[in-house]
Amino acid sequence: MELLSSLIFMLVIAAALLGFVMLLALILVLAERKVSAYMQDRVGPRRVGPFGSLQTIADAIKLLLKEDIISLQADRKLFILAPYLVFVSSFAVFAAIPFGRNLIASDINIGILYIMAISSVVVLGIIMAGWASNSKWALLGAMRSAAQMVSYEIPLALSILSVIMLVGSLRMQDIVGAQSGGLFSAQNRWILLDNPFTFLAFFIYFISALSEVNRTPFDLPEAESELVAGFHTEYSGMRFALFFLAEYANMFAVSAIAVTLFLGGWSGILPGYTFLNGVPGFVIKVSVLVFVIMWLRWTLPRLRVDQLMSVCWKYLIPIAFFNLIGVGVWILIFD
Repeated sequence: MELLSSLIFMLVIAAALLGFVMLLALILVLAERKVSAYMQDRVGPRRVGPFGSLQTIADAIKLLLKEDIISLQADRKLFILAPYLVFVSSFAVFAAIPFGRNLIASDINIGILYIMAISSVVVLGIIMAGWASNSKWALLGAMRSAAQMVSYEIPLALSILSVIMLVGSLRMQDIVGAQSGGLFSAQNRWILLDNPFTFLAFFIYFISALSEVNRTPFDLPEAESELVAGFHTEYSGMRFALFFLAEYANMFAVSAIAVTLFLGGWSGILPGYTFLNGVPGFVIKVSVLVFVIMWLRWTLPRLRVDQLMSVCWKYLIPIAFFNLIGVGVWILIFD
């Protein structure tokens, strides 16, 4: 009986998280359309619903009703499985993100390690999609994406490791607890404003995260000029939409992880302003980072593939190693 109740509880939590991620994707797609329209001096969506607020729902219905086409030359089983593997891997990350003091699906003691491990599975889904499509454009896009994601995981992991060294724990709530008092609190002894190495780690993390979620200027896997649409060229209908659901879920997830690791998490923004503590403060900080990611997309040009790899291997990885050594020296001197 206890096992059954635990199973029901886990299913309810999973369903709630799934609903949250679906709603989040709809909101972020609409937000990006509005942000891009504002930056390009356009109006953006405005016909479906008040101020175009129902446009993404209409698009979702359209994708559900579109014909699902699978090439006769494709590997049917892998072709069908790939988008679900990518989405499930992105969705599973949310289980360990602390939205509030007691608002976390699974408060495991290796939270950040779990996030890094489960998010790496996305690469397998992308390679699977490109290979199963039996298309040279999709395969080339998949190989680009795999090379890019595997490469940028190294500086990203090194930047996270610097935070783990400072906190001495892999548990996400412990990391937030080490930043008690909020973003600008005097009690916060190692946040961005106090520790130069933490600021550099945040900079490295943010650049690497842009590449991990295939956002401009690192969106080479779907470079339209030479790859049509990258690894999902052959996909249509809702399978095509699952890749974009995963992209926007990942965009929110990497921003939420950045807030948890470097910006105080749910512990607030300004000391004394209790209404900015907990979930409201967390959402505000995540929203700012998401806006910056959208801002960069509609501001910067796309890099060449050789430039993209050079940034990682020639600059970010050496800087990340230097930063890690600096964090170790900082701990020896000040702790």
